[in-house]
Amino acid sequence: MKIRFWGVRGSIPSPGPKTQKYGGNTACTELRVGPANRIIIIDAGSGIRTLGNYLMANDLPKGPIRADIFLSHTHWDHIMGYPFFTPIYIPGTKLKVHGPVSFEEDPLEEVVGGQMKYRYFPVNMGELASEIDYIRLKEDPHIDLGEGLVLRTKLLNHPITALGYRFEYGKKAVCTCYDTEPFRNLFITDPSHPAYDEAMAIEGEEVAIEQNKAVEQFFAGADLLIYDAQYTAAEYGARLNWGHTAIEYAIEAANRAGVKRLALFHHDPDRTDATLDDLAEIYCQPGKYGPTEIFFAREGMEIDF
Repeated sequence: MKIRFWGVRGSIPSPGPKTQKYGGNTACTELRVGPANRIIIIDAGSGIRTLGNYLMANDLPKGPIRADIFLSHTHWDHIMGYPFFTPIYIPGTKLKVHGPVSFEEDPLEEVVGGQMKYRYFPVNMGELASEIDYIRLKEDPHIDLGEGLVLRTKLLNHPITALGYRFEYGKKAVCTCYDTEPFRNLFITDPSHPAYDEAMAIEGEEVAIEQNKAVEQFFAGADLLIYDAQYTAAEYGARLNWGHTAIEYAIEAANRAGVKRLALFHHDPDRTDATLDDLAEIYCQPGKYGPTEIFFAREGMEIDF
């Protein structure tokens, strides 16, 4: 397996001279698997445009493009690049787009393709020359993708339905957990509050602990975990329920779960290269926080397993 990052930013693209090192494109990660060099794409943020251009130049000359796209969720920063992914306009291209949806009445095709209506975009979904299948996913402990590739999915804590992905091939495992934040007790825990219910407060705490353990079990032992780490712990307190994780929590969870390498991902759009370099000096020193190797993901970075 081989990973390449095409977009590592969160919320909105942030191009410019101060983000050139880490990149300003939103989430898109390419995974190549097996001797056939199978193409797996995780999320279709603005980074997928550049990936599409790469596929046109390097893969299309060898034959029609075949790829699977896995969407962690359908917030706009994770699908906004889809209309600019050139292979969808090329006859012979075959894509499978997998992902969760939050509303039963809206199929995945409508959620993703809704941005390709004339009121927003000059090309309608019905005009695409490629062959595209849309496959709705839910939490599942085992999905056989064929050719020795196995997928496991895990529900994450985000304002809409979001899935973590664990791709296993041979003895290697690559996991994604974005966008997400730790589960927490949503019930009133102050006994002096007039609406306090002791049983509900206890149950809420137990459920939060259980779900956080389940997420860690999901990525336990992974060779690479790509984890949402948009904020520091100091910043996170003012951003509860936004659906993102503090760097410190991501590192602690990865170490507890025996993750070999942790890629901190989904950088805040206001993070400059200089700021990320400063954070790397704090959090990425070998062995400082445990045995897990920690680094901030950068556009163009490749990891070969």
